[in-house]
Amino acid sequence: MRAPKNRKVFVVGYGTATPLGGSFEKTWKRAVKGEAGFRKVTRCKVESACDVVGEIPDWYPLELDFADAKEVYNWNASFVILTMAVCKEALENSGIIVDEKIAPRMACLIGSALNGADAFRTAMHDLEHRGPLRVSPYLLPNLCANIPSGKAGMMLKFTGPIFSPQGACASGNYAIGIGARMIRDGDCDFVLAGGADAPILPELIHGFANMNATIKVHHEDRGFKDHGQVSRPFSIDRKGFVLSEGAGVIVLAAEETIKAYGLTPKAEVLGIGWSSDAHHYTSPNAGTIIRAIKETIDDAGLKPEDIQYINAHGTSTPKGDSTEVKCLREVFGKNIEDIPVSSNKSQLGHTLGATAAIEAALTIEGMRKGIILPTINHIPDPQFSDIDVVPNVARKNKYEIALSNAFGFGGTNCCVIFRGV
Repeated sequence: MRAPKNRKVFVVGYGTATPLGGSFEKTWKRAVKGEAGFRKVTRCKVESACDVVGEIPDWYPLELDFADAKEVYNWNASFVILTMAVCKEALENSGIIVDEKIAPRMACLIGSALNGADAFRTAMHDLEHRGPLRVSPYLLPNLCANIPSGKAGMMLKFTGPIFSPQGACASGNYAIGIGARMIRDGDCDFVLAGGADAPILPELIHGFANMNATIKVHHEDRGFKDHGQVSRPFSIDRKGFVLSEGAGVIVLAAEETIKAYGLTPKAEVLGIGWSSDAHHYTSPNAGTIIRAIKETIDDAGLKPEDIQYINAHGTSTPKGDSTEVKCLREVFGKNIEDIPVSSNKSQLGHTLGATAAIEAALTIEGMRKGIILPTINHIPDPQFSDIDVVPNVARKNKYEIALSNAFGFGGTNCCVIFRGV
């Protein structure tokens, strides 16, 4: 194999669809205001205690300029159309126009935790109630993890590698990390990297609730009357994450393409670290998380004291938040008291395979605008008294070096460091 080119990698664009809005612009505007994107589920019926979720508001695939009724009907795994829309937004945001020269040098890596679970559910219903001949011939491609990237390529006309990094809730960071390595080594010049998940299905909602991962909102809970308060990372009364749908895509580019194509760099991908827990399928392992964070800092050529902001995984689960803080204390020592640590999941919930890419986009935009997004709904927990969680209100704060954490079921850990430019 040829030697790697050791090129620098930059972020030149991004797109998202989240419970705060169907585009990055809408998401950012509401995030800065400290709003939350939670509501009673509308896509299905579930038991009342677990019926508050994060749905993309005003999401109508038939209104997209590339999707007609036949396209939406055939591709009924929601993450397919969702990925296409967000890839299109991200590419437009970057200013890249795909031509014959760029097409073979652009890859697309979109991760997902659940892939086309909704398409399978529809097929099972059709099999039971309408017969075997009514199962869609599109079912198998709707379940394929690489199909969203492939469909995006068909629409946007790029022909570089397409595949799906499967790292559960860390998938988005895995996509960014692998994509950055591919550009660094010279395998491609551009990568659309991110994740997409559409988990608002009754089986999934109840499954997460029954494993005590998501919050159950009872009458006495402060989120019962105000659904915006159901997600509260690092708060003393946190009870579990809010299940959400969404997608996020980051456009990565090699350094020399910036001038060549008149692109505007938004941040540099400075370091990547990854590990696996070998511990438990849901319970985190502090030792391997600490190693992932340390390796990310080392890969960036930095020291812990160089980190100026941490976008926490911060799911709002009792064990998860406690473990993450324990790991941050171990890596940063007393310096952790001076580093802002906030969680976007307080506003967005947990979008599973999409979450890390969405949080990367918000982190980078925050660096560009000199704003740290808050951890809303915060009621202090004495065990985190040394942690500045940027409580409740966005903060004006210039920073250039940010660490973004992502951890997933199965013991997947992947962290990325960005440098503002």
